[in-house]
Amino acid sequence: MTVPSTAQEIRLASRPEGFPTLENFELVSVAVPEPGEGRLLVRNLIMSVDPYMRGRMSDAKSYVAPYEVGKVMEGGAIGEVVVSGVEGFAVGDKVLHGSGWREYAVVDGARAVKVDPEKAPLGAYLGVLGMPGLTAYAGLLEVASFKEGDVVFVSGAAGAVGQVVGQVAKLRGAARVIGSAGTDEKVAYLVDELGFDAAFNYRNGPVAEQLAAAAPEGIDVFFDNVGGEHLEAAVASFNNYGRAALCGAISVYNAKASDLPPGPRNLGLAVGKRLTLRGFLVWDFDHLQEEFVREVGGWIAEGKLRYRETVTEGGLGKAPEAFLGMLRGDNLGKALVRL
Repeated sequence: MTVPSTAQEIRLASRPEGFPTLENFELVSVAVPEPGEGRLLVRNLIMSVDPYMRGRMSDAKSYVAPYEVGKVMEGGAIGEVVVSGVEGFAVGDKVLHGSGWREYAVVDGARAVKVDPEKAPLGAYLGVLGMPGLTAYAGLLEVASFKEGDVVFVSGAAGAVGQVVGQVAKLRGAARVIGSAGTDEKVAYLVDELGFDAAFNYRNGPVAEQLAAAAPEGIDVFFDNVGGEHLEAAVASFNNYGRAALCGAISVYNAKASDLPPGPRNLGLAVGKRLTLRGFLVWDFDHLQEEFVREVGGWIAEGKLRYRETVTEGGLGKAPEAFLGMLRGDNLGKALVRL
């Protein structure tokens, strides 16, 4: 394969205030570097856009370093090796790595993971069999200590993580699984395609009222991708000794500091109900990786676990639009960009 002398990458042009805009991104041409010993030159084929990236666009202290203004952004991607300086990696191998938001990436061999397109579509390694899938699996089973017979509520259930959480719960013997989503189409997807017992559109009325109607006997587990009103509703609906896995709070990611809502107003209920509310990060659960791939991969192969992807075509230049659409909730399942 002939490697071009220049390629495109997307940089953070400015830090957003409130909801990001296309002006916060810059598409530039750069020289394609030589990889050198111990590194790979990878032509990216497909990349991920994820909610956590919004936090990295700000300079607030967080669990991961912020993107630097004027520098290329980063994120999960899968590409094809075009030059290899690493033993065990050949030209043509497909690899998963963390240098998305660019057409060509130089990747440290120690940070590249081979993937097999014969076993699963490439996009699956960024979604249902990748970081979002492991997040769902670890959050439900280990963080929330799910057990057979639990009633489970998943917020943002039609997204990359939520669609896996609900199905794993059902396959592991949940008594009832309820999901929330932002459109009637997504609600239908959860119930008709993924097998949720109930789902509701949070835009159609107060979350607390809709959750109480969907779970009249209360909930035991809450997997939260949204925060805000959803978390307050879950606290109200929890049975004694309920457990929440706090994965994200996308409802407040784009709020200005002056506009942030107060925390759940009913958090005092956590005392009497003896609740456990636990935040977590997926990389704390690498020890579950093999078990996760074996169990979830098996369910996919058997047709027991389904998933959707929203793939934006048109190349790297479309990535900012895909990212903004994901933040708006336009995607069904995992949001990806084909380069």
